Amino acid sequence: MSGGTSETKQVNFAMANKARRKIINLLAKGDRNLEEITGTVGKKTLDFHLMILREAGLIELEDETVKISEYGKNFLKYKKERGTEEIKDLSQAKPVEIAEVRQLLPCIADSAKFRIVANMDPLGGILKILEPIFPRGSYSDRKDSLIVQKGEIITTIYGSGKVVMRMVKNEDEAREELENLKNTINEAIKKGVTPAPREKIRVELTDIYKYLPQTNCGKCGEQGCYSFAIRLMAGQVSLDRCTPLTEPEYAANQERLQFLAAYV
Repeated sequence: MSGGTSETKQVNFAMANKARRKIINLLAKGDRNLEEITGTVGKKTLDFHLMILREAGLIELEDETVKISEYGKNFLKYKKERGTEEIKDLSQAKPVEIAEVRQLLPCIADSAKFRIVANMDPLGGILKILEPIFPRGSYSDRKDSLIVQKGEIITTIYGSGKVVMRMVKNEDEAREELENLKNTINEAIKKGVTPAPREKIRVELTDIYKYLPQTNCGKCGEQGCYSFAIRLMAGQVSLDRCTPLTEPEYAANQERLQFLAAYV
């Protein structure tokens, strides 16, 4: 199965939602009428979910009947085949410990926040396969580093064991987040396996900007929506800073942006 970047984004956005996955799994067993699908996801959001699935080319709608498209069948087949691939084994890795917090410095992006430099046991060899355990993790082969974002906090872990954490409120929060990081990694090592690698999606600045309100209201603290998009792409702000997105008229935009932000 193959597709262009835009097509891949549409399909992955469509399947990122639990309700839409329910619809697709239901249709995989046979065609359904609108009433049957309403019983699965509810009437209030049905039209919206069906529109997203149709835009992605995963379903077809004829009168009152909804059925999975040939493209949708191929997509499910492809996902099933991918799911049978061997998962990386972490059973030989040793649990890690945080050795020390070496520095607490003002954060460059926000002078009211801090960045810390810490050390943990070296992670060379397993850092890349740890990427899937973090919902917002991104591994770089060139730097042998894993960047993890949690809210505004951005953590970079290097294979050498060096850890740089930015946008923390104080040292106590930094130590708490380091402890959570250590526990997450050690839990994966204890299980001996990690989830299958996520499909990579390239997110462009225009992808982010077009779904922002584009009102330039300044409520996020930036000069305008374009400036906010740049800072979001750089990992310097979190999506929840854009408060207009919580308004009902932007509900669809907010869902799309939440999906895209996970791949920034």
